[in-house]
Order: sequence, then C-alpha cells, then structure tokens
Amino acid sequence: MTPALLDRALVEEATKKSGLIWVRGTGTADRALWHVWHEGAAYVVGGGPGEQPLEGLADGGTAEVTVRSKDKGGRLVAWTASVSEVAPHGELWEAVAAELKGKRLNAPDGEAVTGRWARECRVLRLAPASVRTAMPSDSLAARPVETPATTREPIPAALPKLLRKRRRR
Repeated sequence: MTPALLDRALVEEATKKSGLIWVRGTGTADRALWHVWHEGAAYVVGGGPGEQPLEGLADGGTAEVTVRSKDKGGRLVAWTASVSEVAPHGELWEAVAAELKGKRLNAPDGEAVTGRWARECRVLRLAPASVRTAMPSDSLAARPVETPATTREPIPAALPKLLRKRRRR
C-alpha cells in the first residue's frame, strides 16, 4: 500500500469512529461538529435555528478538520477538506439526511426533522483533499467561542450534602 492510501484509510477510519470532528472554516475558530461518514466524505448539517452553527464553511471553500481519539481525546489526524453543499431532496441528500437523522439527538420535531433541514438548514460535504501527517507540537488551545449561555447562579450550598446521602443508600 502506498502512503497516500494509508493516509486516506486513516482519515476514513478515524472520522467514522469519532463522534465529533473539529472544523475550522475561513476566518473562524475550531468548532466541534457532529457528523456522519458517507461514501468517502464527512457530512454535517446545520446553519438553521436549533442546529449547529456552520459559519465560515462555504460551498466551494476549504476547511481544516481535526479528528480526535474517541477514548483518549488526543488528535489522531488532521486533514484539509473541500466543502460543497448538497442540494436538498436529491438522491445523495436523501441518503445523507437519513443517516444524519439517526445521529441527531433530541430533535425538537422528531421524524419531521429532515423536512425542516431541507427548508432551513444546509447539509455540507467535507471531502478529504489532503492529509497532514505531522502534528503540531503545541497544544492548539484556544479561548472558547463567545456565547450568551451562562450559569444563572452558584450551586446551592446544600447540594453536596444531598449527593453524599444518595451514595450511602
């Protein structure tokens, strides 16, 4: 086997087994996205209300994808992806949407989720273009993305006592 085929196999297996991939689009920070692997590419859905944000990922653009180990959490492989949007209701879209629907947790509209995706969201194909075999030596740690979500108040003082009582029973 050639090194290129081995790299391709590593990308496919690591991405299939990982629940999340870290994606950096044009001008954005790395963002964790859930995905499915289908016929040689990772597919993500989002960009609409209640779905994962896909800022910086444009049809015809590129993205940097990092795949982590499912058990240890360390980086396994990083690859450059060519980004393309899948047109709603086509044969490919229907196949990918069915797989994505199976991985979508707690969809507010249940079985009708694919109809909402067709109306309000984008399904993107992230096809591997090149593989980086040399990993960076620094941590690549970054500040979390700004969000309006906050904790409303501190944990009540009695909570640790209540939790200890439950363990004794």
